[in-house]
Amino acid sequence: MAAFKYKLSNKIGPITVEDYRELARRAVPDMVWAYVDYGAEDLQTLQANRSAFSRYMFKRKVLTGNEATDLSVTLGGENVSLPVLLAPTGIVGLSHWSGERGAAQAAERAGTLSILSTAGSYSFEEVAEGTQRDHFFQLYPWADLNTGRHDLTLSLIERAQRAGYRAMYVTVDVPVHGNRQSERKRGMGNPPIITPARVLNGALKPKWWTMFLKHQRISARNLVDAGGAKAAISSMNKQYTMMRPELNWDDFSWMRDHWKGPLYIKGVLDADDAAHAVDLGATGVVVSNHGGRQLEGDVASLDALPAIAARVGDRAEVLLDGGIRRGSDVVKALCLGADAVCIGRPYVYGMAAAGPAGAQHVIEIFREEIKRTMTLMGVGSLKELDSSWLLPANTPIV
Repeated sequence: MAAFKYKLSNKIGPITVEDYRELARRAVPDMVWAYVDYGAEDLQTLQANRSAFSRYMFKRKVLTGNEATDLSVTLGGENVSLPVLLAPTGIVGLSHWSGERGAAQAAERAGTLSILSTAGSYSFEEVAEGTQRDHFFQLYPWADLNTGRHDLTLSLIERAQRAGYRAMYVTVDVPVHGNRQSERKRGMGNPPIITPARVLNGALKPKWWTMFLKHQRISARNLVDAGGAKAAISSMNKQYTMMRPELNWDDFSWMRDHWKGPLYIKGVLDADDAAHAVDLGATGVVVSNHGGRQLEGDVASLDALPAIAARVGDRAEVLLDGGIRRGSDVVKALCLGADAVCIGRPYVYGMAAAGPAGAQHVIEIFREEIKRTMTLMGVGSLKELDSSWLLPANTPIV
């Protein structure tokens, strides 16, 4: 695979996810940054996702003769070159005009797949037409405000199937909208609240502003076939709701019946819930608290992982998202029972900073860090990873 090249004057280019985060912060207006980087209320859950990884240290063995080379895994019947998928992230077009289509193309070039959000700034069909592989898609089980029926959800499922998506991820942790105070304070709502000061802030990012005006990828394009951003926002506000507090397990069973392919439940933190989903036919579960964007005070995704993996890992795929910023984080998740992880903010940082090339480089950073971490541990294969390779932080070795 060709090496990624990125030049920033005479300085060394980004080599970590945090480097891309700093570049992304400078590339987008405050409103967009609040949407990308912040979470619910006082950010306790968001921060808990990160700090959970620091509670584990690696056990290291020497002279094993092992070098980690093959990181490939099979997820939803599809082979990917490393255990990292791009998580479903809404309205990526706010960060870079190429949006979900550009991100999916970046994932393909890096040998992995993207999970397209129902709330994407590119439609299922647009992404499918711009890519070569059968990617995955994420379903918000939206309903028509007038009828409350499943008609819209069924329409989305059928469109995704016709477009060739391989697996469906049903997000179930959004019965109501999380209290994202940082977004609200900066006017990042639906629709965004535009003021002269916010227009000026956007105009101070001339490259972003130019592409924003040209492409206007700022809304959920799956809700309209045509008509642009204004029509999509109007349609969403007046006709549809993604917040469904009345959803229950019968609705999940209905979705299982109507989706002909691998199906995952996303947003599970309880082992009983995970087991129930698998009993109802789920191919896998995504252990997730929505990146700290929903329930403030929620358990960190990594803390919920071991119990869920122990409960269903022998009969379903287990994925993790939330707080992953390093390849070493990925390795820790795999040791605790995950088959793979989903990254959201990291690839969006790459998109904001350098478009699809940036997102691809972020994936390659993860690949390099995973290989290095495993080789330094003395592990040659993903299959060797389990909890025996981890110790609680600050535990003496005896």
